[in-house]
Amino acid sequence: MSQGDVLSIFKDAVWLILKLAAPMLIVSIVLGLIIAIFQAATQIHEQTLTFVPKIVAIALILVIAGSWMLTSMSDFFEAIMSLISGL
Repeated sequence: MSQGDVLSIFKDAVWLILKLAAPMLIVSIVLGLIIAIFQAATQIHEQTLTFVPKIVAIALILVIAGSWMLTSMSDFFEAIMSLISGL
């Protein structure tokens, strides 16, 4: 296995991590921004006001996109295993 092959595997792994984390991060950031604007407008500074909606939203994203995430991870794992068996 050459250095280029290893770098290609790392590139694919990082790209997969970014693809899998992006939906949760984007929803969390957008929801946090909306809640921060609401807190600034109403001067309510309660910690659970930011924490609970983010947890619920991320749980919903995991329910909605969980099968796609699992399929992507298993495809990557199968590709890695086929590379290992080819050595």
